[in-house]
Amino acid sequence: MAELLESLEFLFLPCGMKPLLLTAAAFCICSATFAQEQELPRYMTDAEKAMMSTYQFPRNSRAFEEPPPFENLRNMAEWEEVQALTITWRSYTRILKEITRAAKEETKVIIFCSNAATVQNYLMSTQNASGNWPALAPLNNMNNVVLLEAPSNSVWMRDYGANTVYGNRVDTLLLVDWIYNRPRPLDDVLPSVLADHLGLNLYTTTFEPTDLVNTGGNFMSDGQGSGFASELILEENEPGNPYFVTPKDEEDIDAIMNQFQGLSRYIKMTALPYDIINHIDMHIKLLDEETLLVGEYPPGVADGPQINANIDYVVNNFLSYFGDNYKIARIPMPSGPSGTWPDDNPAAYYRTYTNGVFVNKTYIYPVYRQQFDTIAHRIYSELLPGYTIKTIDCDNNPEAMISAAGAIHCITHSVGVNDPLLIVHQPLKDTEDTQNDYEVIATAEHRTGVASTTLWWRLAGESGYNEVAMVSAGGNDWQAYIPAQAAVTKVQYFIQADANNGKTLNRPIVAPEGYWQFKVLGDITGIDQVTVLELNPVYPNPATDIVSIPVLAQRPMQARVYLTDIAGRNVAEVFSGEVYGDKRISARVGNLPAGVYMVVVDTDYGRKTTPLAVVR
Repeated sequence: MAELLESLEFLFLPCGMKPLLLTAAAFCICSATFAQEQELPRYMTDAEKAMMSTYQFPRNSRAFEEPPPFENLRNMAEWEEVQALTITWRSYTRILKEITRAAKEETKVIIFCSNAATVQNYLMSTQNASGNWPALAPLNNMNNVVLLEAPSNSVWMRDYGANTVYGNRVDTLLLVDWIYNRPRPLDDVLPSVLADHLGLNLYTTTFEPTDLVNTGGNFMSDGQGSGFASELILEENEPGNPYFVTPKDEEDIDAIMNQFQGLSRYIKMTALPYDIINHIDMHIKLLDEETLLVGEYPPGVADGPQINANIDYVVNNFLSYFGDNYKIARIPMPSGPSGTWPDDNPAAYYRTYTNGVFVNKTYIYPVYRQQFDTIAHRIYSELLPGYTIKTIDCDNNPEAMISAAGAIHCITHSVGVNDPLLIVHQPLKDTEDTQNDYEVIATAEHRTGVASTTLWWRLAGESGYNEVAMVSAGGNDWQAYIPAQAAVTKVQYFIQADANNGKTLNRPIVAPEGYWQFKVLGDITGIDQVTVLELNPVYPNPATDIVSIPVLAQRPMQARVYLTDIAGRNVAEVFSGEVYGDKRISARVGNLPAGVYMVVVDTDYGRKTTPLAVVR
């Protein structure tokens, strides 16, 4: 026990971190509800709606109610290096325990709780199996776990937690908080508790004229000045808003986000009709500066049409930080157990795989049922090579968190490191060029300056990397070249930066296990067509509903994808259009009779087939 207590960083903090301006009615509701640790959903309850007409949002006596006094403010991207992951310990304790187990291997886990001893005992004990859930083993140790005693109203840390912002891009670390769109005063205290614990300054948008209502679930940043949200942010701050904050138009909101978080561009998309909270983390995940992972429904189902329209709006009207079109990757949105969706059965809930969180070299996301989970895991593994992928069931008893309109991203929040070593690079695209060396340009920034950067590259299949010293290209830019390669090869590479204070970091952060990759296409004349078009095995197989058809095309080509029965008769048209690179085509087979089918891909470069079994 003594060894356990030595390994555990205890912090017992008083409750009264800041004065709360509560009406008597509000206090009674809060006291009665939260004393029993009853969990609130991610959306506003009827009781809370009734409170809004008399509720006064708490003012934070510790925070600065003015913009941070720094040049070049920069909101941290979620894939950057973090010093802590924060969670609030209430209900869904099995899920919280598994998040803690995975995250503490990468960073410090700060847990806000009402009783540290109780949480410690739970983490270090075995929980028995229940329903579809396996027994939970105790944590091996409490290293990297910090328990802060502070009361709370709800588990939804992402929404009320403070954001990491840097002054002068990579210099002063600070926290920025906004007004939480729920009458939950204890939750509002927690950013102040965190700032006290870490010794950071906290800036808040709680005072006129910059009193801004928002939530972390409806916000994502590329780390380079662009933010994303649904138009909920406009509704929450418009004239006649239910929060009684100063009315603001879009220009006002953009100005506040620029002053407090350094955003130069704030992209807002139409709110979805069936997502009751309208938080973008329920259907979009920003994986890097130019890649959006977007949830995908079957054609015409639920929010599928509006999601597709929103992504078309983004792609057609905005360019990424690098000045190119955004890359859009798709991932299925699972149905309910009976095959229903949010538009035809409220019990279907809003199941999503995009609601995950980066924790340095680990990525944690929710899962639901194997028929969908297998596809999601394949997609994440391909998009995030080198990351440790951890999944947590958020849909089955006894903790069906998704029924409360949230999952993993919703109950976590990150704190960036004090001295970020920022590396930004646009990955090289596939090329026809087999004659000229391939230029690699990256920026590297650190508050003490960058001493050197190194390019490491290899051909796919090789175990070791070749080392190339990058040279300064002026300012924060660095340059190097990868030698020209023969046609039909894959090149893998990463960049390492060394700061003047001795800190070293790679990008991707998971390198050398993870890397960027591009293909050298070259002239295909005389090359066996098998290397130009490949059809990998369909998954899952056997299948009951949605399947993924992985097509690998070394050249842009028009393709028709369809299913035939054993007699060769066409039974389903799946896809018609251009394919290039690693293309995963989704198909629904739930309406087909059980049996064996052939998946057929027809192109100008040949035809490929693979079997698929449909079971009931």
